[in-house]
Amino acid sequence: MAGGRETVAVVDYGMGNLRSVAQAVIHAAQTTDHIEVVVTSSPQQVRDAHRVVLPGQGAMPDCMAELERSGLRAAVLHAAATKPLFGVCVGMQMLLDHSEEGDTPGLGLIGGRVVRFRLQGQQQPDGSRYKVPQMGWNRVWHGLEHGPGAQPVAHPLWAGIPDGSYFYFVHSYHAHPYDPAHTVGVTEYGVRFASAIARDNLFATQFHPEKSAAQGLALYRNFLHWNP
Repeated sequence: MAGGRETVAVVDYGMGNLRSVAQAVIHAAQTTDHIEVVVTSSPQQVRDAHRVVLPGQGAMPDCMAELERSGLRAAVLHAAATKPLFGVCVGMQMLLDHSEEGDTPGLGLIGGRVVRFRLQGQQQPDGSRYKVPQMGWNRVWHGLEHGPGAQPVAHPLWAGIPDGSYFYFVHSYHAHPYDPAHTVGVTEYGVRFASAIARDNLFATQFHPEKSAAQGLALYRNFLHWNP
């Protein structure tokens, strides 16, 4: 940690909600004077950072193509192998093996695939039809099961965040990790799906913490202090 400061790199490959992600991480770091948040398109800055946030917005094929075109793919893979990395929205989907969206290979960092919601003809509890994309607030449960007798997953990034808290979603596709141990958060929207995944030094969410008020900031704050 040069000069006693720790750098958090928000990866700019042209496909993320960069300003709001960076502002949320900066806000989460306000009580920690040794953290510097940088939005960067420099592979070397991503390699040199102590922590990395990988946002993603739009279509998976475009995100993967831009990550390659920008020259940042190798730097992101290096980060995923060596330091805490937080994937957001499509940044989460990119960590898996493959997406149905455009028949697109991912980074293969967590075994699994990304599938489209198939909710035609299904009705929500209020009688309305499910819409795709899911857009709005929904609950996230810390583990594969929830309800009476369920045991939440004690992942460090959930510290201080109540099980079943609401977070903000905008997506048409969702992750399906092959190993249940890699699912650390689930949400129900016509089907139960993995809304948070983790492996070793990787953590990722389908929802947008930067759009999720106090609980989203708490999640980013936990990431800034996480030492896997």
